[in-house]
Amino acid sequence: MQRPKFQDINSYEEFSKYYWYREELQAICKGLGLEYVGGKSRLNEIIRSYFDGVIIAHAPQVKSQPSTQKQLTLDTSLIECGFTFGQRFREFFISQTGDKNFKFTADMVATAKAVKENGDGSFTLGDLLDIKLGKKTYAKYDNSSCQWNKFLKDFCADEINGGYKDKLKVASKFWKLLRASDLPKVYSRQFIEQNKDRI
Repeated sequence: MQRPKFQDINSYEEFSKYYWYREELQAICKGLGLEYVGGKSRLNEIIRSYFDGVIIAHAPQVKSQPSTQKQLTLDTSLIECGFTFGQRFREFFISQTGDKNFKFTADMVATAKAVKENGDGSFTLGDLLDIKLGKKTYAKYDNSSCQWNKFLKDFCADEINGGYKDKLKVASKFWKLLRASDLPKVYSRQFIEQNKDRI
């Protein structure tokens, strides 16, 4: 089944059968006058609300206003300090944890982005550290954007695809077919065999 145009879809259940790129979700939301900032999971929530009759309108973004405050503490607001994933903040977290190999996690990135999008001035560096330590949850990394990468990896690992010269190009053609279908967006040998004549 080919993916219909958004305007021809009548329910969120039907909409969610198909794969949509983040840029497509943003364009849909923007076209409907809805909020269009955020990751795929947030945009899907906005579209779900739209189908439920709840309009989440686009609101102007609150820009970070870096503070003149020089000393960072666990109580420092993420927005006020102009937080970035740069060396200054990495060194701050190293000093707090004692972990010289401190690394930011995907959930920390998703959280910082959500905090800035929401204009949440109450969220602190201490809260962000709690995200790293698993003590709090604010926003989760959207793994759905990794579906293509997983499909490609599985396609290349399957020996039945060994005869293709340009695996990336062939895999992208299969992915395009899968993406437009209402099937789960995961690699399946059965799907490849059923659609090899279409490539």
